[in-house]
Amino acid sequence: MNFIEEIVEKDIQEKKNDSRIQTRFPPEPNGYLHIGHVKAICMDFGIAEKYGGVCNLRFDDTNPVKEDVEYVDSIMHDISWLGFRWGKVFYASDYFEQLYNLAIRFIKDGLAYVDEQTAEQIAEQKGTPTEPGKPSPYRDRPIEENLRLFEAMQAGEIPDGKMVLRAKIDMANPNMHFRDPIIYRIITNHPHHRTGRKWNVYPMYDFAHGQSDYFEGVTHSICTLEFVVHRPLYDWFIDQFSGDKFLGLSPYGRDYRPHQYEFNRLNITYTVMSKRKMLQLVQEGLVAGWDDPRMPTVCGLRRRGYTAEAIRAFIDKIGYTKVEGTIDLGLLEHTVREELKEKVPRVCAIFDPVKLVITNYPNGQKENIIAENIDGKSELGTRVMPFGKELWIERGDFQEEGDKNFYRLSPMGREVRLKSAYIVQATGCEKDAEGNITTVFATYDPDTKSGTEGGTRKTKATINWVEYEAALDAEVRLYDRLFAVENPSADERDFRELLNPDSLKVITAKVEPSLAKAETQDHFQFLKQGYFVVDDDSTAEHLIFNRTTSLKGTK
Repeated sequence: MNFIEEIVEKDIQEKKNDSRIQTRFPPEPNGYLHIGHVKAICMDFGIAEKYGGVCNLRFDDTNPVKEDVEYVDSIMHDISWLGFRWGKVFYASDYFEQLYNLAIRFIKDGLAYVDEQTAEQIAEQKGTPTEPGKPSPYRDRPIEENLRLFEAMQAGEIPDGKMVLRAKIDMANPNMHFRDPIIYRIITNHPHHRTGRKWNVYPMYDFAHGQSDYFEGVTHSICTLEFVVHRPLYDWFIDQFSGDKFLGLSPYGRDYRPHQYEFNRLNITYTVMSKRKMLQLVQEGLVAGWDDPRMPTVCGLRRRGYTAEAIRAFIDKIGYTKVEGTIDLGLLEHTVREELKEKVPRVCAIFDPVKLVITNYPNGQKENIIAENIDGKSELGTRVMPFGKELWIERGDFQEEGDKNFYRLSPMGREVRLKSAYIVQATGCEKDAEGNITTVFATYDPDTKSGTEGGTRKTKATINWVEYEAALDAEVRLYDRLFAVENPSADERDFRELLNPDSLKVITAKVEPSLAKAETQDHFQFLKQGYFVVDDDSTAEHLIFNRTTSLKGTK
C-alpha cells in the first residue's frame, strides 16, 4: 500500500466527502503521452478501481496555441490501450463560462484587477523568495474600470499581451505563487479546437484546475511533486467560492471540497521526459516521429514492442513516494523480458548469414521439422521448419580454426546440434577472393533427429539455422538507448550532443518462413538475439521487425 492509498482509506473511514472516491486524469492536449504520464494514469485510475470510485478524463485545454484534436485522440487511444476505462470525458473548456463569471465575481469582490505591465515587469516586481514583491501600479484600479477592461479583453478589443487579469492576494507572501498570480491572459490569434473564436481570454492553469475539480466533484486531486507549492493557491481559490457562498457551483453540497495530493514523478536513466525536448527531436528529424521506438512516448513504447502489461508491472514495481529519484532503465527492460519470455514464440533469425551445405544429405530431399514455439511447452504450439541440404547459419557459429573454448562449428571433429534437427560436424569451408568465408561444409548423422531416440544425444552447443531456399528476407531494426549518457536532463551540454549514434542499426536477416503471416504487433523471441515485434509498416512483401529488448541487460 502506498501513502496515497493510506490517505484514501482514512478518508473513507472518516466519511470525508461522504466516503465518495472520485479522481481525474487531466492531460493538456499539446503532445503525446509518455511513460511519465503512465505513472499518473496508473495512480488516478488505480485508486478509483481499488476503492470502487470513478476516474474521469479531463483535458486541460486552456491554451489554444499548443493544443490540437490529434493529441486528444492519441491520449484517449493510449489510455485505452493501457487497459484503463474512464467514467466521463470532460474539458476545461466546458467550464469557460463558469470560470469567466467567477473572474467577474473576483473583480466585483475586489479580489482581481487588470494589469497593463509587461511580462518582464510583472516578473521583476514580484520580488524573490527572500524579498517581498512590490504592488503593481494598477493594483488599486477602481472595480468599475477593471470590469470594463476585462470585458474589453474578452471582446477582442485589446491586443495579445497588452493586459492580464491578476488575483489580488499578497505581494509579500513567502510563497511566490500568492503574489498576485495571473489568472487570465489574452489569446486572439489562435482559434480553440472546441470553442473556435468564442473566447479571447483564457484562464491560467492555477485558476482553472482546482475550480474544474470542484465543478466535477473530484475528491482526490493527485499530481506530481512540482505542484506542492501550488497547493496553497489551489486551496485559496476554492476557499473563495466554496461553502454557502456559491452553493450552486457543485452538486455535492456545502461541506464538499477537493484536496490535492502529490507524489514523485518518474525519471528514467538515458531518457528525457521534457515535452519541449521531445518536440525538438521530432521537428529536427533526430527521430522518426512521436512513435519512434526510441522515444519514451506510449506510442513509441508500443511500436517498440513494450506491452501494456509490462509497462503497468514496471509502474507497480517502482511505487509512489514523496522523494524524487531516477529509475534505472534496465529495470523497465527487465520487466519487459519477464513479461514476454514465457508467452511469445521462439523462432530462428540469422543476422549475419553464411551458407551451410550438408554434403551427405540427399540431393533434392526436403523435410519438415516440427519445432515447439517454446521448448517443453507444447501447449503453446508448434511450427514447421523446412529442412534441406542447404541452410543459413550465423557466421559467428563457425570458426575455421576453432580454439579449445569454441564449441560450435569448426573442422576439428566437434559435434553440434542444429536446433530441433540433427547433429552435424564441420568438414571445411570455401572463401571468396578477399578471404571471406562464403560456404561452410558439414556432414550430418541421420539417426540424431530431435524427437527420436537418437535425438537425445547431447552436444556442447546448439546453433540456429534457416533452410536456404525457404528463408525470408526481413528488415530488422536494432534499437538501443536514445542517449549515450545516463542523465541527459542534468547534463549542461546541448541535449542533442548527447544522442547515442548507435541507437539504431538496420540489417537484413534471414528468418523462418513461419513468419510470413506475422501481423503488426506480433511478438517473437529471436533465439540468441532478443525480443522483437512486427513493425507497423511491415507488409507480407517487406517484413520489418523492431528489437524490443536484448536477451540480457545492458551494462
